[in-house]
This record gives sequence, structure tokens and C-alpha cells, in this order.
Amino acid sequence: MNVEDLLLHHEVSQFIYREGRLQDNHEYDAWEALWTDDGVYWIPANGEAGDPEQEMSIIYDNRSRIALRVRQFHTGKRYSQSPRSPLRRVISNVEVLENDGTDLVVTANAIVFEAHARGDTLWGSRNEYKLRREGGVLRMAGKKVVLTNNERALYSMAFLI
Repeated sequence: MNVEDLLLHHEVSQFIYREGRLQDNHEYDAWEALWTDDGVYWIPANGEAGDPEQEMSIIYDNRSRIALRVRQFHTGKRYSQSPRSPLRRVISNVEVLENDGTDLVVTANAIVFEAHARGDTLWGSRNEYKLRREGGVLRMAGKKVVLTNNERALYSMAFLI
């Protein structure tokens, strides 16, 4: 690995860690600002899933739906998140898989700990990111969260994983 690859890996890792911190702290306005205008946020149901247009998803949001979801959090009417669940995540195995000079394809594993009145829950996932440099900074053009246990009935996930 050369110096440029190491610097890119560090920048990508810091971006993913920042994204996780914003989610854990329920800083959804700042989280939303990480997205490109054409961003897509996808959480498949029932395994890896192939085509979100053909198969069921837990979340399959375009950029305007992401903004709507964040606005809904601000209404105070998300009763499943009242009070908000304390969250903490551990992110590991960050890998840059592709770099075409414009877009990066990155994967990382995550474990999210959610403390909630119904009980504590661990959410394990493999996240796939499509990152794009805009104005000299990385932004998310895509995020796919493949939950480890997405083939079973899931508790309400009223936060953004």
C-alpha cells in the first residue's frame, strides 16, 4: 500500500466514523448534510437482496425521502423514539474496494448497541458505501446496510442505522 492509499483509507475511515457518531448522537441534520443530492439509503430485507426495485426492503430512500425522514424526527411524534434510544456503535474492517477517481466503493462492519425501554438490542451489519468527492470533501452517494439478522422479524428500528 502506498502513501496515497494510506491517506485515502484514513480519510474514508474518518468519514465513516463521523457518520456513525452523528447517528449515535441523533444529529440527523448534520448526518443528512453528508449526502449527495442523488444519494440512496438502502436496508434490504431477507438477506443480501438483489434489486431494491424488485424485492422488499426495510428502507429504500432516495435523497428527498432521506430529508423527509429527518424532518419526521424533528416533529417529536416518533413515539417509538421518545425518549431517544442511547446508541453506540463500533465500526471495523474499513476497506476501499474501488476507486475510479470520482466514486469510491467502501465496506465496513458495524455493531450498534441500542438501549431501549423494551430491552437492549445489538444490530450487526455490513455496510457498503458509495462515496464521492464534492467540493474537495467526501459525501455519501449511497449507503447499503445489510443487517446480519434481516431475515427474521426485527424490533422497531426507529433510528437511522
